[in-house]
Amino acid sequence: MSTMRLPKFLAHAGAASRRNCEDLIAQGRVAIDGRIIREPGTQVAPDQRVTLDGRLLRIPSEHRYLVLHKPVSVMTTMHDPEGRRTVASLLPEKMGRIVPVGRLDYDTAGVLLLTDDGDLAHRLTHPRFGVEKTYRVVVRGRLAPAEIRALLEGVVIDGRSSSAKIRIVASSRETSEVEVSVHEGRNRLVRRMFDAIAHPVLTLTRVRFGPLSLGALPVGGTREPTPRELSALRAVARLQTTPSDREEEEE
Repeated sequence: MSTMRLPKFLAHAGAASRRNCEDLIAQGRVAIDGRIIREPGTQVAPDQRVTLDGRLLRIPSEHRYLVLHKPVSVMTTMHDPEGRRTVASLLPEKMGRIVPVGRLDYDTAGVLLLTDDGDLAHRLTHPRFGVEKTYRVVVRGRLAPAEIRALLEGVVIDGRSSSAKIRIVASSRETSEVEVSVHEGRNRLVRRMFDAIAHPVLTLTRVRFGPLSLGALPVGGTREPTPRELSALRAVARLQTTPSDREEEEE
């Protein structure tokens, strides 16, 4: 390991996302060689000991990745101070420390990636990389052509225009089932887009995150991503594909 900034070290060690790692540092929960550190710009050398709440952290030699079909009424966190169920309760035993990549709302289901690969997680959630996310949405009422056009061209939310790719799956007078793809990661974006055209969301499921597809994975189920999927994730994040990825793809 070369010298790196403390938030990056924590993210690589699977403590949290890089953004949340800065909060851990500010809270005085992180120490280097026994000394509490509150400055996120602190560099960590290879021979130093980093602890979080007294627990020694190490960067794993091999990262872990897991795909989860998150149910509704589950928090996309590893712990909830209000005692609500979290995705941690759905992980296999002895999985080790992994954290969600981004988040799905409490009342949204669908595909979610968890990992201890801090670099990949940071890039997949950074707006600069614009990872596409596809949702299957059931909304109230039938969408008119002008409303579909508004979604395609962009509706204004909090002073910013947000657009989506739209495909109508089924439609009746009471409800419409729609496939929606967006590149932004704003909070409750899809729900707010449909609220803006007066068609509130009834159910929302993320069926694709970048190259990861929900497929036939049952609600609450988990699986490991395939080597091809990992290679595609790294390509989306503009990270170099590892030799082992290429070898497994060629087999």
